[in-house]
Amino acid sequence: MDTAAKHTERDHSSDPDAGDAAEGSRSVLFRGGRSREGTGPGAGPGTAPSWRRTGVLALVITTLVLLFSRFVVQPFQIPSGSMEPTLRVGDRVLVNKLAYRFDGEPRRGDLIVFDGRGSFVQGDPAGNPVGEAAREVLAALGLTEPDETDFIKRVVGVGGDRVVCCDASGRVSVNGTALDEGYLRPGDAPSEVPFDIEVPPGRLWVMGDHRSNSRDSRDLLGAPGGGMVPVEKVVGRADWIGWPLGRWTSLERADVFARVPDAPSGGHQGASGGSPGRGSPPPEPGGAHG
Repeated sequence: MDTAAKHTERDHSSDPDAGDAAEGSRSVLFRGGRSREGTGPGAGPGTAPSWRRTGVLALVITTLVLLFSRFVVQPFQIPSGSMEPTLRVGDRVLVNKLAYRFDGEPRRGDLIVFDGRGSFVQGDPAGNPVGEAAREVLAALGLTEPDETDFIKRVVGVGGDRVVCCDASGRVSVNGTALDEGYLRPGDAPSEVPFDIEVPPGRLWVMGDHRSNSRDSRDLLGAPGGGMVPVEKVVGRADWIGWPLGRWTSLERADVFARVPDAPSGGHQGASGGSPGRGSPPPEPGGAHG
């Protein structure tokens, strides 16, 4: 007869010493980086930013972008074909707002963005303040068309210049020098109507590159301001096409203006009234403002 005592397994749950040991081993695991509650990813503090932190970061980034757009470089969406073929509908140009802050005033051949109130637009168009503020933010990011009072055109004449169209070959001349405007849309005449004007000091004579489809200084000869844009209304110079990527390029000043001499001191008297030409009553706000 087997008199040896049989070994029986003990229930560790009933043994206080064994329970303490198991608890200790679990504590080591807890101290090693696992929490007692919620051991899934992101449960611990600092493992993922809270929605508040994300919101603050987004607000800071948006504010910095808007400040950069406000004071340095702003994207500007081309809303019409008035500057074809140089600029197409939907292009985003980058407007250098520092261009004239340290480098004088706009020069002949520059592509400028300007506020047309008082020259191209008479009065302030009525609008919803909240909607206008939202549009301004989206326009500053290049996500929507610019305000109806913003325009982009090419500078053809500066203060004191005499701008005339047309010579015997149908060309525009500035201070007696005819322009071979290679940037015009193929098939377009430099102007379909004649004009002869002197640009007052501190103002600009501007025209689109798609002359047959551009509302520009020619249309406003009979309006207050005569279609001349005050220099202080210039927002900046369009220096690059930034979008679409396939059209990324710099926008250089047209070299055809390099041969144009400065206006004589005192300018050409008696021409500032210009011929009526297209100087009909000012167009209503809105329309094509590219």
